[in-house]
Amino acid sequence: MRRRTLLSATLLPLLAILLATLLLVTALTGRTVRGFILADTTARLEELVAVAAPRLVAAAGAGPEAVADLCRDLGVSTTGVRFTVVAADGRVLGDSHDRPARMDNHRDRPEVAAALDGAPGRSLRFSSTRAERLLYVAVPVTDADGGRLALRAAVSMARLDAEMRMVYREIALAGLAVGMLAAVIGYVRSRSLSRAVGRLQAGAEAFAAGDLGGRLAVADTIEIAAVAEAMNRMANQLGERLATVEQQRGELEAVLTSMVEGVVAIDREENVIGLNAAGAQLLGTTSARAIGRSIQEVGRHPDLTRLAQQALVGSSRLERDVQLGPGSDTWLQVRASGLYDAGGSRLGALLMLNNVTRLRRLETMRRDFVANVSHELKTPITSIKGFVETIIDEPPADEADLHRFLEIIRRQADRLDSIITDLLALSRLEQDADGGGIELVPGPLAPVLERVLRDLAARRPEQSSRVKLDCAGDLQAAINAPLLEQAVTNLLENALKYSPPGTPVAIGCRLDGGQVRVEVVDAGPGIAAEHLPRLFERFYRVDKARSRQMGGTGLGLAIVKHIAQAHGGRADVASVPGSGSTFTIILPGTETR
Repeated sequence: MRRRTLLSATLLPLLAILLATLLLVTALTGRTVRGFILADTTARLEELVAVAAPRLVAAAGAGPEAVADLCRDLGVSTTGVRFTVVAADGRVLGDSHDRPARMDNHRDRPEVAAALDGAPGRSLRFSSTRAERLLYVAVPVTDADGGRLALRAAVSMARLDAEMRMVYREIALAGLAVGMLAAVIGYVRSRSLSRAVGRLQAGAEAFAAGDLGGRLAVADTIEIAAVAEAMNRMANQLGERLATVEQQRGELEAVLTSMVEGVVAIDREENVIGLNAAGAQLLGTTSARAIGRSIQEVGRHPDLTRLAQQALVGSSRLERDVQLGPGSDTWLQVRASGLYDAGGSRLGALLMLNNVTRLRRLETMRRDFVANVSHELKTPITSIKGFVETIIDEPPADEADLHRFLEIIRRQADRLDSIITDLLALSRLEQDADGGGIELVPGPLAPVLERVLRDLAARRPEQSSRVKLDCAGDLQAAINAPLLEQAVTNLLENALKYSPPGTPVAIGCRLDGGQVRVEVVDAGPGIAAEHLPRLFERFYRVDKARSRQMGGTGLGLAIVKHIAQAHGGRADVASVPGSGSTFTIILPGTETR
């Protein structure tokens, strides 16, 4: 359907109504005026013929010439009126404007026929003699001899038509003026209504665009004012509801953003419709990239996809551990359930992702630790048990063999004691670190390292000459001196143990970027790169057979790592096969004086 503007919809019908009204008023007014003028003219003509009738009776007795003279006198005395006298047989006896001899018989003229029959006659018709429309009025007149005559008066309708044209013109001009005035008023009013409706439209568009702060001006028209007020109330209510929705949405987003667990919402077509920051981080994507894509593309794991599909068709809660990627060490605990709206209709599924990689690693470490401890303890216990059973069941006859067996038992017992001592040391370190029982005091590092060298000289004087110390006396850090001394001693023992005899071992400390680095450098065979990440794990050995042969428990570097962590730092190693190794304890919060 073709749409029109408010201006055309209101002004054009108004102008059409005005035009129709003007035409109707003009027609009715013209008809009334014309009838009034005709009636007035007819009455005047009747008066004229009534006045002239007695004179015609006298003239008729004097002869035809007297009748003709009377008609000419009446025509001269009465301007614009034509008088005619017709005999009973229709002959024209006299006429004020023409010669009777030249005129036709008037017996068939309607007004004349009526007058000759004894009644007044009237007629409005076209005169062939005058070639114009005339109004005729005829009255019967009886002469002295009792003969019947018709006295007729006629007036031209040209004047009446001119007056009617003037009336029509005046009516048309008045109607045009009224129409123009009405058009101007209608145009102004329509424009005012259009502007008011335009403001309503602009306000509605602003509301639809989300700008609910503005308000519509109330017009002076009751209906439009009611619409504007209703729209303002609607904007207020929408603003309040949107503010509530935004607040709830912000609170929900804050909750989802603050959650450690990942949250993934999918619709019934398996497309992602919601993803919080934790979930995006776990899945290695962003919310903007994930929204609208399928769970297969976002999750990139068949187990995750399968779990989502099961949640979409089932009603029970599902839970499963999923390892992301074939070579990934990231494990997720996934809990899946249906996603429903307020009415209970299923919208999709909700996946809760919890990173259990650390728990998995701890579980693996626990299993490995139990296995390693069992293995480490089983070896000396088996050896001790075997030699004790040999001594009991088959006592050696040679005292030297008995002494050798007992020496082996003693060494294995010492190894058990070392393993248990180191395990207890690790346990105490973990407990003290968790409970805040390790006290750190700012102090110089050089005296600690010097005590390590003095202890080495007392225990193994033949090795002390290999060790060189390089540490500034003013370098300080927040330390626990006994623990740091134990850590450096462990590193020094390893350096001396695994480096060739006579090769130098260096102990140094230096300040590097606000951190204190305590380094033990040896010239040993070095360590392959694949072993470096796990070197500080418990019971981890690069060469297990050689380590046990040299009497190591496999816990020394683990103790170093825990002591460094207890100081708020870390332990590090750098090594190139064939070029020696550098073990470093990095301590934070240092200062020089």
